[in-house]
Amino acid sequence: MYKRILVAVDGSDTSYLALSEAIKLASDGRGTIRLVHVVDLIPTYMDLEMPSQVVAYQDAMREMGRKLLSDGRAITEKSGIPTEAELRVIEMPGEHVYDAIADEATRWPADIIVVGTHGRRGIRRFILGSVAEGVIRVATTPVLLVRGK
Repeated sequence: MYKRILVAVDGSDTSYLALSEAIKLASDGRGTIRLVHVVDLIPTYMDLEMPSQVVAYQDAMREMGRKLLSDGRAITEKSGIPTEAELRVIEMPGEHVYDAIADEATRWPADIIVVGTHGRRGIRRFILGSVAEGVIRVATTPVLLVRGK
């Protein structure tokens, strides 16, 4: 079974479904969960004009990420699952959320990555992108996709 389970969380209902699946996997195999949340700071450089706004926004994004990890950790620990958490921050152009997730899975090292997917298709996927699809493409670790409702 899977002993080291990496779960990408972003605060969406879909990521909480993925977390629920990871808890089941960890419970069945007496595993450990590592939560990862990735903060992508690159768009802030393009969207905000005032340097003080950029810093305040970046700080808020980091704090939101820490809260998401804390909330996720509370859920897993309530289930009796040993849990770790990692906040990853993207600050360089060319880096992607999916790369950071796959990198964390290698660095930790995870036996499996669990990630939620919204199941978007067509133009919606093209415009919004897909972190889950990116993880599948770049990860060297097995990936379990959990489809949102």
